[in-house]
Amino acid sequence: MIPSTAPLARPKAGFPLAHRMTQLKASAVREILKVAERPDILSFAGGLPAPELFPLAAIAQAHAEVFTTEGAAALQYSTTEGFAPLREWICSHLAKSGLRATPEQVLITCGSQQGIELTAKVLLDPGDVVVVENPSYLAALQTFSGYEASFAVADSDDDGMCVDGLERILIERRPKLIYIVPNFHNPKGTTLSLERRHALLRLAQRHRVLILEDDPYGELRFRGDALPSLASLDTEGVVIQLGTFSKTLAPGLRIGWAVGPREIIRSLTIAKQASDLHTATLAQRATFMLLNRFDYTGHLAQLRVQYGERCLVMLDALKENMPPGARWTQPDGGMFVWVELPQGMNADELFPKALDKKVAFVPGTSFFAAQPRREFMRLNYSNRPPEFIREGIRRLGAVISTQ
Repeated sequence: MIPSTAPLARPKAGFPLAHRMTQLKASAVREILKVAERPDILSFAGGLPAPELFPLAAIAQAHAEVFTTEGAAALQYSTTEGFAPLREWICSHLAKSGLRATPEQVLITCGSQQGIELTAKVLLDPGDVVVVENPSYLAALQTFSGYEASFAVADSDDDGMCVDGLERILIERRPKLIYIVPNFHNPKGTTLSLERRHALLRLAQRHRVLILEDDPYGELRFRGDALPSLASLDTEGVVIQLGTFSKTLAPGLRIGWAVGPREIIRSLTIAKQASDLHTATLAQRATFMLLNRFDYTGHLAQLRVQYGERCLVMLDALKENMPPGARWTQPDGGMFVWVELPQGMNADELFPKALDKKVAFVPGTSFFAAQPRREFMRLNYSNRPPEFIREGIRRLGAVISTQ
């Protein structure tokens, strides 16, 4: 029988979707990137690491070694928990910064984003409350909304989440989860102070609320002293920490992890079984091979130097080119600067005018779980070399100054 080449018939009407899809919106950042990442655009829009700093040769060699020495196993199904030697390496690495965990407390995920999604799947019923900073990481808001969560908003400043009013939220709203990016926040670039880390933990422990500590940028500190993670300070098992190699090795590997109390990690593992069975076996084994053949510490040092230089160039360019009334954060690491425009300006309206001048950013509107604010924009400095940063900020400053 010859297969038919006729196109599939189109339905006369759309099929009904699950109710939760009414809460799930397309990522504003992903939509913007469709136009902002054109080669003729100087884009500060994506949360992208520098591709020229990917350890390409080392990654290629690691894959080649895996195929040579364990190719069949690397192409076979694997355990949901993840490749055991990689989990052991992660435990050893985390121990250097004071976080003591066993491999049974580690789940390998498809980037840290899957850790957010699995946590939401395991913990949240429709209507459950999640405490988030205002503003907060857009893709986390998107994920929690997809599970029909409600948000309780905690304000933030240059020292991270404001915890002074948090106990009232915990008492009145009885949240299931507190979500926080403590190091070099996305989108703000700010860092939660040590005093607030201790205060946040005390409140979570007192009220028995889980904290989801999302830490994709923590190893990218280029200024100041490192602060202990919430997970390393936790003595009562209330913190789930997420990490990733996306920002330090390459996002295309899609290797992240979740670390937490055994019973929580077990629940996340069961949820992952139903989601994708396991993270890609080849990528896990190649990443482990890479980490054991490669100067990871030296690579991190190089990233910190490069990103620190690019951040300083952006801050100097903002100072030189932004009009009076504009303000911005002063990151000590990570990838982002958060800019507040002069009073009365709207970043959403500014965006197409900036595109006309071949420069792009992310308007801040979508990062707010509460009432959107339109006077902010997020700038990424890690993805562009210094000369492009200077020229891009010059163009952006010219657009803003003419409004």
